[in-house]
Amino acid sequence: MTAVIRTVAETGSTNADMAALARSGTPEGVWLRAERQNAGKGRQGRAWESPVGNLYISTLIRLRPSDPPAATLALVAAVALEETVRTFGVSAMLKWPNDLLVDGAKLSGILLERVEDAVILGIGVNLAHHPEGLDRATTSLAAHGPAPDPQVFAETLGESFERWLARWRGEGLVSVRERWLARAHPPGTALTARLADGSAVDGLFDGLTGEGALILRLADGGRRAIHAGDVFLL
Repeated sequence: MTAVIRTVAETGSTNADMAALARSGTPEGVWLRAERQNAGKGRQGRAWESPVGNLYISTLIRLRPSDPPAATLALVAAVALEETVRTFGVSAMLKWPNDLLVDGAKLSGILLERVEDAVILGIGVNLAHHPEGLDRATTSLAAHGPAPDPQVFAETLGESFERWLARWRGEGLVSVRERWLARAHPPGTALTARLADGSAVDGLFDGLTGEGALILRLADGGRRAIHAGDVFLL
């Protein structure tokens, strides 16, 4: 199935629009791209700056009973996006669960939201611009070479995501997890995980569980699986 990409000049949020389309019965494989968003958001409701020239795009996945856990679609999206970025000549590193970093600076954002039997996948990539003055370093593809045309980048991403989605469904999480680990920071990288209850867990990266959770090796030698949280390099 070839990705169908619909492009609009401006909208509030492609994820919100795709959620409405999901409720109306829109099939899997449709992507919605906006040249600009005026109400874009990231994880935990954070504002997402949306100047023209970057990528703002969403799609939906209709979940099937035989699919792996829906949360692992974050890893599918991450490996597809990393593959796409590499196609345009930039090597990025993956940070759990789905951040892409270039020289330690954040390049993109991925947001998953559940709507009935569908998962809405939103992706934002700094192609031509990146914000300044945030609490973390950010970058863009333009900072490392020519900025790709957003439509061409979107088409390449759609093709990559469809391939990895098919493998996720056909092989389970195994191949996606292997690819993610191959493109991630090396074992032993110092990380801190900030959890929803406000606590933080520091440890060394020790891979992923079979279900895709982050494993941290703690100072006392124990290992802890992190299933949700914000993770930062130390």
